[in-house]
Amino acid sequence: MTPVWPLALYAAAVIALVAAMLAASWLLGQRHVERATDDPYESGVASTGGARLRLSVGFYTVAVAFVVFDLEAVFLFAWAIAAPELGWAGYAEAMVFVGVLVCALVYLWRRHTLEWGIAGRPALAHRER
Repeated sequence: MTPVWPLALYAAAVIALVAAMLAASWLLGQRHVERATDDPYESGVASTGGARLRLSVGFYTVAVAFVVFDLEAVFLFAWAIAAPELGWAGYAEAMVFVGVLVCALVYLWRRHTLEWGIAGRPALAHRER
């Protein structure tokens, strides 16, 4: 049975380090309250307007497609590492996997999901008016 005390010692050291950094920040940090202290300020530009911004659904569909294809690339990297042990059966399964990916890409392409704006979608421009 593997001893657990190194893990417990490491966890205690991490908790002690975090507590020490928080305490040092609280002790050494500035304490002042001014009128503009609580105002949002980012990148040297004062904020204007609200944080609610209406975006086109195209942004979300492209983001979801990116996440899906990015995760599929991770699976293919894992397959490439284990390819010698998987043999021909693993190769066939990877080719089915890549085939499904190609079908998904063709579907997105034919639906004009990867194109931006109405100018980039001439076949759908008359339906969106």
